[in-house]
Amino acid sequence: MSNPESLRDTRGGDAIDGPPLGILMLETRFPRIPGDIGNALTWPHPVLYKVVRGATPQRVVLEDPAALLPDFIAAARELVSQGAEAITTSCGFLALFQSELAAAVEVPVATTALLQVPWVQATLPPGRRVGVITVSRGTLSAAHLAAAGVPTDVPLAGTEDGHEFFRVIVEGAKDDLDAALAEADIIAAGRDLLRRHPEVGAIVLECTNMPPYAAALAAAVSVPVYDIVSLMRWLCGGLRPRRYARA
Repeated sequence: MSNPESLRDTRGGDAIDGPPLGILMLETRFPRIPGDIGNALTWPHPVLYKVVRGATPQRVVLEDPAALLPDFIAAARELVSQGAEAITTSCGFLALFQSELAAAVEVPVATTALLQVPWVQATLPPGRRVGVITVSRGTLSAAHLAAAGVPTDVPLAGTEDGHEFFRVIVEGAKDDLDAALAEADIIAAGRDLLRRHPEVGAIVLECTNMPPYAAALAAAVSVPVYDIVSLMRWLCGGLRPRRYARA
């Protein structure tokens, strides 16, 4: 790993230097607002993006994406060849590819925010549980959860019954996004989760398009909220540890 603070490091090998994170993107058309994984301003460090053609939200979230695995592996390898030091994806449902992608590239891979569920659970007091808000409760299967190390009985809430978020993000009903309505859908899902499972003491957001609404959700339901951004800050923090001045 090159040291960006040193002008003496002149070794080559990468097509691009500086971006610790490579992001495998679904093929979408909805707006990528600040906080969304697909908005480069979301990140405190450079990122590299690669769109996997044919990997639409409908195909990945509502159908079986298995046939897309070779395309995701090829895209991940391309990002690594360009200098990416870790790989993530723009859809939590790609947890199904966690082990295969990790085996295909020689850098850390975190396909989904759901990987945080066991860690967050360890922080909670007895009797409290982590809950998950997903874009599609109906299709987030036991296989998705198991691939991320999440108990299959984890409390879940989805956005399928909302007025905006699911229609735009998954169904592609329109090209524009009403962020206020999308936020209301996420908050409604959170309140539904806590109503059905009052033992929930923290929430993990499966969907990588939900971080713009995490702060509003945390304020509305009064529990900590974690998402793909919190996961990537942790992951990249290990790739580029902070240097401290010696006393």
